[in-house]
Amino acid sequence: MQLLLGFLLAILIAFLAYKAHSLNKSGALAAAFTGTIIFGIGGWEWAILLLTFFITSSALSRAFKKSKQGLNEKFSKGHERDAGQVFGNGGVATLFAALHFFFPESIIPWIGFAAALAAVNADTWATELGVLNPHPPRMITNLNKIVEKGASGGISLIGTLASLAGSALIAFLASLLTGNWSLFPLITFSGLAGSLFDSLLGGTVQAMYYCPTDKKETEKHPLHTCGTQTVHIRGWKWLDNDWVNFSCGAFGMLVAMLFILI
Repeated sequence: MQLLLGFLLAILIAFLAYKAHSLNKSGALAAAFTGTIIFGIGGWEWAILLLTFFITSSALSRAFKKSKQGLNEKFSKGHERDAGQVFGNGGVATLFAALHFFFPESIIPWIGFAAALAAVNADTWATELGVLNPHPPRMITNLNKIVEKGASGGISLIGTLASLAGSALIAFLASLLTGNWSLFPLITFSGLAGSLFDSLLGGTVQAMYYCPTDKKETEKHPLHTCGTQTVHIRGWKWLDNDWVNFSCGAFGMLVAMLFILI
């Protein structure tokens, strides 16, 4: 019965998100799948964490849309999330929700789930709010190097504080819903670490391209915003932004697992 209710709730939320243009068709289908597992197996506590991530990230994306208008040519995709983005952000969390079915008495699936969501929430908040930083960001691998806003691997004070806040929100709810406040620092730190790992990948091995017409570095491929074919200049071609987001959640989860297993 819980799985059926989870399926119906996931379908409803995916439909509403599609109508609100937060998800495209493939994204809505992926959200229905991940939501069914998380809502249906985990229950309402797990649903609250997932919905907090999705609602806040969508709200921030819309609220600061104007601030990012000049940066759209850098990002590989728009604010309508597709299946790749849904699985990239929610894949690790969905896996740990599924593990809860096999280990219902263990707290480990909950910690892995919360840490993964804290990481992707931290990364999303950093991306959406980092553009408000009055000064250009600096490359995470070389803090003396100033880069353009929106550049992969760029970090800033406001972006980092936003990342910390995004992680802390998920950690707060994860602790509140279980009554275990020892989880708060663990999940907050793990989420922040995952977000910084995302930036590290973005500044080193994420696939990046160059538009010869606009003379801009971008994540977009094969065509830039202007319609020009982009040229690969660095990074692993298979490591696009969706895989970087997946790695962000995975790293946050691994950091949390490392601390509880030591």
